[in-house]
Amino acid sequence: MSSNTTGFRDIAGDDDVGTTQAPTDLPVLSHSLSHTSATRPHPSAEHDPEKPSSASSDDDEGPEVEYPEGGRGAWTVVFGSCISMIASFGVMNTIGTLHAHLSEHQLSGHSTGEIGWIFGMYSFLSFFGGIQIGPIFDAFGPRALLVLGTVCLVVGLMLFSISTVYWHFMLSFGVLCGIGTSLIFTPAVASVGHWFLQKRAYATGVATTGGSIGGIIFPLVIQAAIPSVGFGWAIRIVGFIVLTFLILGNVLIKARTSIINPPSSSSTSANNKSSLRHAITSVKIDLTAFADPRFSLTTVGVFMIEWAVFIPITYLTSYSLHLGLPYAFSYQMLAILNVGSVFGRWLPGLVADKTGRFNIMLLTCSFCLLTVLSLWLPAAYIPTLVGKQSVMTLFALLYGFGSGSGISLTPVCVGQICNTREYGTKYGTCYFFVSFATLTGIPIAGQIVAASSGGYQGLIAFTAASYVGALLAFAAARYVGLGMKRESRGWRGIY
Repeated sequence: MSSNTTGFRDIAGDDDVGTTQAPTDLPVLSHSLSHTSATRPHPSAEHDPEKPSSASSDDDEGPEVEYPEGGRGAWTVVFGSCISMIASFGVMNTIGTLHAHLSEHQLSGHSTGEIGWIFGMYSFLSFFGGIQIGPIFDAFGPRALLVLGTVCLVVGLMLFSISTVYWHFMLSFGVLCGIGTSLIFTPAVASVGHWFLQKRAYATGVATTGGSIGGIIFPLVIQAAIPSVGFGWAIRIVGFIVLTFLILGNVLIKARTSIINPPSSSSTSANNKSSLRHAITSVKIDLTAFADPRFSLTTVGVFMIEWAVFIPITYLTSYSLHLGLPYAFSYQMLAILNVGSVFGRWLPGLVADKTGRFNIMLLTCSFCLLTVLSLWLPAAYIPTLVGKQSVMTLFALLYGFGSGSGISLTPVCVGQICNTREYGTKYGTCYFFVSFATLTGIPIAGQIVAASSGGYQGLIAFTAASYVGALLAFAAARYVGLGMKRESRGWRGIY
């Protein structure tokens, strides 16, 4: 038995409950595109008496994979993923503060749309990079990826702090920080899937709350530091905090050798290079997946959500300043939004495992649409400053709660409509297209503001329209899915 599995019962605990995996009930949050974990497991996976739970697909082509579903070792990995998400997605949830500052200072001569491309590129690379990173994680585990991601993100932030012209910001933050975020996010969250099956949506939701916690910490740190030490040192302080969290994450995040497929102990350096080459070339975009209407509709729904979700995160601070709200309060809006998001990330995952992932996705899309139309849109027409401030605070909290489920539930919904061996390819195919929504959504919204002579009503309408599209797509996917299962398509149907 390998050293990673020795003493597994002591780590996982004696009260772990076994679970059985159904191929259409796989809430995996892994970006893996290879099928090797289902067909060529590590030798220690076949007859390990210490593993407390098992799972297999209906294909009968691979041996069972066992999941502890809890215990000290599993929850340590969740904690490590959470603090890594504080660092990586915490930076992502701070882009509204950065966008507002650059618009007023270093890049004041550039349009809102032009500045938006910096953060669109960052968001795009954060998600698109998982298509390449997933197979490497499958073959070698999280360690090297996390180390490289730590270097890229921290160095990117330090270079961002000394940037002065547009292309400096694009390369340091848009490209380098985007790559770093992807290198951290992918293995951090995928590792959680090695330890949980039935509780994956909940465990993943707990891990991704770190992004919201970081989105509270970093805007407040930047706001407090700028008056005393300036923008450059404010970003460097954030960089040092990120480094501290990522060092802890590198230590705590672990994969399981019964699922991961490392090179054998007798592998030479040449064989390692061959394995790496095979992992990278195993990337496959499966266009035939769109023959399944559930997959096509789910991909459209995820695309529309990603189009919408980054717009308030990016422009909430700028919009608050546009309304004439106090400067300090406007820069605190993003932290307020992320307070709501903390609860929105884990609570839907807890409920979704029991009541249906598509059902909860429909509820969250409807909730986000309602908050946009009933609070964000009419905020500009409230006559008093106190009234505007109250409505915007309420919007930030409620929208943060509703939108927090996006990262937790969208991969879970994709995992539900495919079997084990198909998941990696289908998830990669879905996010290959969805990542272009993260690239274009922010700059499109910026161009709408520019075309509206600085007004934000068109931007808000675009956000609402995106949620309408997502709602319709997920409702149609649920309808088709329940029909394929020959179950009731009414509101009581669990899907």
